[in-house]
Amino acid sequence: MSDKTELLKTLYDVLGEEGCGMSCEDAEIFQDDEGWKMNLEGFMEPWKLGKTVSEARESIREYASMGFGLH
Repeated sequence: MSDKTELLKTLYDVLGEEGCGMSCEDAEIFQDDEGWKMNLEGFMEPWKLGKTVSEARESIREYASMGFGLH
């Protein structure tokens, strides 16, 4: 499984089928010189997730727990 696929799976696992909807299907997760980022439909800027896959998974869980349009 690629790192990107792993992060998309984490997003789906955290939100579940009902909470995910189009957000997960249209989520763009990518890596640049700053680290992993996620861009969801309806948000202007990508969210910084962290330098490593582990940090990115934790960030996804944290964003979901706070709401931030992920539910």
